[in-house]
Amino acid sequence: MTSAAAAWSPPPTRLALGEGEVHVWRVSLAPPPARLATLARTLRDDERERAARFYFERDRTAYTATRGALRVLAGAYLGRPPEAIELGYQAKGKPYLAAPPGERLRFNVSHSGELALLAFVRGRELGVDIERRREMQDLRSLAKTSFSPLEYEALCRLPVHDHVAAFFACWSRKEAFIKATGEGVSQLADFDVSVRADEPARLLRVPGPPPSHARWSILDLPAIPGYAAALVVEGDGVGLACWDASSAGGGDLVG
Repeated sequence: MTSAAAAWSPPPTRLALGEGEVHVWRVSLAPPPARLATLARTLRDDERERAARFYFERDRTAYTATRGALRVLAGAYLGRPPEAIELGYQAKGKPYLAAPPGERLRFNVSHSGELALLAFVRGRELGVDIERRREMQDLRSLAKTSFSPLEYEALCRLPVHDHVAAFFACWSRKEAFIKATGEGVSQLADFDVSVRADEPARLLRVPGPPPSHARWSILDLPAIPGYAAALVVEGDGVGLACWDASSAGGGDLVG
């Protein structure tokens, strides 16, 4: 089994990502102005241009904070300056490390509300997702079109007051899985995950023959008030560490 982290901890003074370890970072999307300026300086010209195209300042800030944090952390794990990190995209949009060549570092990023999550591992595919919980008038209709029939039935059996928490728990688990596989939203209804927010994250059915099920591990991340979050990683037996970048010492990296 994949071991779950009990809490979001202050980051270590020195980063070391060993084989079989997954690190997940919780990052603010509204860092102090000085820190945001530092992160902005790590971006390449095309990234600055993309940030400038956002209409709302909060979206420009969120993009800059997330992309800058990704560059800083990937650089720290690889012993490279943030500006040396080159990112590419697979056919269905999953980002990957294009340079330095030959590195086995894998990452995934998600953001919602005021927070971003950045996950790192070596030599395995992974996906992470965070969702800010909120009331939605069309929650059940959205679940019917996005969840599998089994998941939708499980949601409908719950008391109405549990629907919001269950919807976002299920949604974050499904998003983390499709981000790990890189197959995109076309497979949303092709697999089942556990639905209840108060039960462990589980993959109940995945596409392909039975060995396919054993390829992935899924787990909830430590609680974040007002949010649902999940992680999917290839393989089993990995150790999980969750770092809060806003804690003491985190500002030395991403603030």
